[in-house]
Amino acid sequence: MIRFGLDRLLAEPELRRPLAGRRVALLAHPASVTRELVHAADALAALPDVRLTALFGPQHGARGDKQDNMVESPDEFDARLDIPVFSLYGAVRRPTPAMMDTFDVLLVDLQDLGCRVYTYLTTLRYVLEAAAAYGKSVWVLDRPNPLGRGIEGGLLQPGWESFVGAGSLPMRHGLTLGEAGRWFIATLGLDLDYRVVSLEGWDPDAAPSYGWPLGERTWINPSPNAPTPWMARCYPGTVLIEGTTLSEGRGTTRPLEGFGAPWIDPWRLLAEMETLAPHWLEGCRLRPFFFEPTFHKHAGKRCGGIMIHVEDPAHYDPRRFRPWRLVALALKALRRLHPDRPLWHADPYEYEYERLAIDLIDGGPRLRQWIEDEAAAPADLDAMIVPEERAWAQMHAPFLR
Repeated sequence: MIRFGLDRLLAEPELRRPLAGRRVALLAHPASVTRELVHAADALAALPDVRLTALFGPQHGARGDKQDNMVESPDEFDARLDIPVFSLYGAVRRPTPAMMDTFDVLLVDLQDLGCRVYTYLTTLRYVLEAAAAYGKSVWVLDRPNPLGRGIEGGLLQPGWESFVGAGSLPMRHGLTLGEAGRWFIATLGLDLDYRVVSLEGWDPDAAPSYGWPLGERTWINPSPNAPTPWMARCYPGTVLIEGTTLSEGRGTTRPLEGFGAPWIDPWRLLAEMETLAPHWLEGCRLRPFFFEPTFHKHAGKRCGGIMIHVEDPAHYDPRRFRPWRLVALALKALRRLHPDRPLWHADPYEYEYERLAIDLIDGGPRLRQWIEDEAAAPADLDAMIVPEERAWAQMHAPFLR
């Protein structure tokens, strides 16, 4: 049976002994729950030997969900626990000195998606840097990477750090949040008391879960548009759609598992993708479909597009499924089919107002340049990216549990 870090901390008093007499804060979100679905804040506050003094919330909030990017959460007061709730996605992204003064040890209990763009990874980096500066301790109560150990995508390029680019990781990095903390501390040269309450019984290579313990634990949305583990599997590719004029399915019941636009013929698009790189479409099933978003891009308009199906164990193979390449190929095919269509949206993205969202998301302009280059083939993208994927496999290995 798998046990998450939170459940271990609650069940094993010896793990909590170093917290005795110290002020404890918790960085959490709605998916920070026990096996019995009790929120981490309530479960920790009920312990007689833990003094909980503050809550911190990342993007989308500590207990409640904000729907979209760049929708901020305010600082609040938790009347149930009689403690302040500080937002790290409101007036500030990094904890302030006043926030840091409310605790001695920060417990981090965030369900991550295993993708560099997911902002909880950046929030972890920011709190580690603040803890090092203010002499605070950080403990990560570890949770599974729902993508397992898969690696895909190029490393974030120097100078492209942002709130969706915490460091030089690939898009799909293969780390748990606790392991990512070790990597940040080593690569940034941070000096702080850091501990990981590790997972027990997690086998990221076991079928049919391949990361998330299907049948053992309830999936709770870690963010409003992450309703299923299937979304998590697709996200390292479908997140690229956020930087385009296409809909990524926000405003539907299956966001970020498919994509489309009013001007797309799904069958023609699939045929072009199969012509260009059929081996990039393996490990899943692709279905032409039509949808009408109720909000967000193309709201109220009928869109044609592609749904990515990874929920059926008979069809999903994480060793062959490469969502980043799949969506890159779709964008390449669309550029070939519709050379005059605006493909990249220029709206602000995560508080960046000058650089293109697609470049911020991918960690540099290389993918966009490959898509726009008529002469560039899939083999050219592989030639650029595969060496970086192999290098990351070596670099991140020392930080795995």
